[in-house]
Amino acid sequence: MSKNLYIVPHDFTPVGDSALNYALHLGKNVHTEIMLLHVVESAGELAKTNAKLDALIDRQQIPAGVTITKKIIEGSIFEKIGLIAKKEGAQLIVMGTHGATGMQKLFGSNAMKVITSAATPFLIVQKDTPMNPIKSILVPIDLTKESLQIVNIAGDMASIFGAEVHVVGEKQNDELLSQQMKNRILIVKNQYEDRKTPCTVELLKSGGSYTKKILSYSNDNEVDMIAIAYHSESLLPQFDTFAQNLITNDKKIPCMVLNSKPASALYF
Repeated sequence: MSKNLYIVPHDFTPVGDSALNYALHLGKNVHTEIMLLHVVESAGELAKTNAKLDALIDRQQIPAGVTITKKIIEGSIFEKIGLIAKKEGAQLIVMGTHGATGMQKLFGSNAMKVITSAATPFLIVQKDTPMNPIKSILVPIDLTKESLQIVNIAGDMASIFGAEVHVVGEKQNDELLSQQMKNRILIVKNQYEDRKTPCTVELLKSGGSYTKKILSYSNDNEVDMIAIAYHSESLLPQFDTFAQNLITNDKKIPCMVLNSKPASALYF
């Protein structure tokens, strides 16, 4: 098994190509194995799928230090992607989204349902997501402890690419909540400074949609990646629009999403 493994689920569509292209783009900066993963409904599809994956790999221009492997499994994408990523010790799942038409969709199904099925971080790209150098990563946090779980992962990505991290939160009208938010921002800022990661912080104005303010900040500051820890109290988290609206942003900025675990005492 490769020390750095990126899994790319590919459904033989243009967004699957976008995910593979972005994984190869990342591979220019870090030696990695890229595993192309295709989920079939029945064993009868295995031979045909294997040939299509071979042809897909043959068409690629593979950077030095990068290898592409393939894996075909039978079952449901909602179960298999997360299980394979855990079994193989993958660092990242680079996945394409077909965008939002009514409900956010991925491979004909809801993107968030796939993301919430795995503990491995996802990097979601859209069709024609630009292959820009990663110079700035936006890390939005909120008053929940779960939102802090993306901090280290975003910092690792920033270290690989020599990127600056932008940490944002929302101003709070309540005095107690305002102090809590300032404390969280300070904790994150200090953590990045300790690991010598360039970091800027900003509190966005209160009121209105936090998602819209995040995307507005991204546009104004030419952000190259958004990184969030996703958490929802909804019984059907795929209907929560916060993460969905970020991963389908109009600028097609790639979005890294970690399905967060319940907060522990490690978070203040």
